[in-house]
Amino acid sequence: MTNTALAAVASLGMAALMVGCASHGPAPAAAPSPTQSQAQAPAPDMLCNAQPAQAAVGQSSTASVVESARARSGARMVRILRPGQMVTKEFDTQRLNLEVDANGHILAVRCG
Repeated sequence: MTNTALAAVASLGMAALMVGCASHGPAPAAAPSPTQSQAQAPAPDMLCNAQPAQAAVGQSSTASVVESARARSGARMVRILRPGQMVTKEFDTQRLNLEVDANGHILAVRCG
């Protein structure tokens, strides 16, 4: 075999190895220690309750209004839903959803 043929075979072999490794995704992470698991577990008081945040309806979705609604609801995070925006359907008990109109005014407040 010539040097060119050997180089081509070696390149194909390396490419096959790289493709094989890449198709299986990232290596699994090490299992978290008990203290890490406890730190990442949501506190029971982090469940969303949309009722206290209803005062945001009709207001503009400025950063301060959004954060105030999140804090009042007890949610860990907030998501602004704009007209026509595609959203995921999973229900998250720690998320506050603020539905806004085209001008950014809050139309509805709900958890999930």
